[in-house]
Amino acid sequence: MNATDYIRILPELVLTVFGMIVMLIEPLLPEHNDRKGLGMLALVGSLLAIAATFYQAGYPGQAWFGMVQVDSFSVFFHLIVGFVAATVILASFEYLAVQGIRLGEYYGLILLGAVGMMLMSSAVELVLIFIALEISSISTYILAGFRRRAAISAESSLKYFLLGSFATAFFLYGVALMFGATGSTSIYPIAASLRTGAPALAYAGMALMFIGLGFKVASAPFHVWTPDVYEGAPAPVVALMSTAPKAAAFAVLLRILFAAAAPGWFWIVWCSAALSMTLGNIGALVQTNVKRMLAYSSIAHAGYLLCAFAAAKDIGISAAIFYAAAYAVMNAGAFIVIAHFASHNERYVLIDDYAGLGRRAPGLAAVLTVFLLSLIGIPITGGFFAKFYVFSAALKSDLVGLTIIGVVNSAIAAYYYLRVIVVMYMREPKEDTPIMPMPVALGVSLTAAVVVTIYLGVLPGRVLNYALQGARDLVK
Repeated sequence: MNATDYIRILPELVLTVFGMIVMLIEPLLPEHNDRKGLGMLALVGSLLAIAATFYQAGYPGQAWFGMVQVDSFSVFFHLIVGFVAATVILASFEYLAVQGIRLGEYYGLILLGAVGMMLMSSAVELVLIFIALEISSISTYILAGFRRRAAISAESSLKYFLLGSFATAFFLYGVALMFGATGSTSIYPIAASLRTGAPALAYAGMALMFIGLGFKVASAPFHVWTPDVYEGAPAPVVALMSTAPKAAAFAVLLRILFAAAAPGWFWIVWCSAALSMTLGNIGALVQTNVKRMLAYSSIAHAGYLLCAFAAAKDIGISAAIFYAAAYAVMNAGAFIVIAHFASHNERYVLIDDYAGLGRRAPGLAAVLTVFLLSLIGIPITGGFFAKFYVFSAALKSDLVGLTIIGVVNSAIAAYYYLRVIVVMYMREPKEDTPIMPMPVALGVSLTAAVVVTIYLGVLPGRVLNYALQGARDLVK
């Protein structure tokens, strides 16, 4: 081992060290301490991990016996995970205080979960991908049940754990079958083996791995856990688990489908994309709870992203990468607003609770409006260019039917997003719904999310070019 090997996992090392420090300090603090100091330590760790990612980009190549690869593709997803982790930590200062949660391991679990998410995006060995997936998953299982006094939160954690473990078993069995078919668990030897012909075991392995990853990204028909888990989990945790782990799982899926040249994936992806868009949007139409509405919305967005997968060209892969970044920022921002507005015990999470918010808290309403318009795909937001590139890639690949399904579903989605905006600006205020002043940390978090969302909608070229380079690095 040499220094370069350690540089190529430097962000993961930084997060691991800070996560362990948080865990070691937490038991030494007085019981009634608010743990905000641990939050600041975790924030420093996440920011240093982002800085380490930029430094790491100067050392492309493989490390650790070919199990890890640093390239534009992995660096891009490292930045997504680091940004989401930092914004969620900032937003959690106020949330934990309001909910009366004085458990510093919350911040340690975010950092250690981010280690798994980052490692997923750079791992090129299936067993290492599985280990990284479990590091990420175990942290989010625990975080989902962090409102320990709320039965719905415990239910959320239990459902997520049981179904997640079941899905992980599918993925691991798929890895075993792929090893049986090719004699390797490393991405590039698998690709070389499959170029000479794919045995039946390889098709079965591909299908089983897609089932496991389909659960992690909440694509249909593996989406049934999503609404209940999102509803019960703490809102900042949902901001994390609906974005960063999904982005990392999509990174793994891209590597398996394209870098490993896995066989027989096209119609699986096509059908999952169509089902995800349709079932997600139809489910969101009838929701009265904002968290459940955005849960079904996340299923639909997984479908939009899978449209780019089906395109199966450089432009399709780059569109998928760009979409993952845009969605991570705007969805995390929306859930951070929900976390602030929900108040103690998350009492105010119904759409009707937002009545008149535009008059009572115009700044908060404006920020949420930006995120909702981006989720719709309105121009000058990142969501617009994300959908534009995805549907363009699908059309250029002659996927006319899938594109039509996507466009129709986008029109359906506009209804339930706009319904929230209408309630905020065109209904009489509910004076019995308290609105707390926005703390500085939360303001910084939301400002960063809004700025990135608008930047991706106004000046997307630089990010898209980097995504295109990441796509080329993936399939070279």
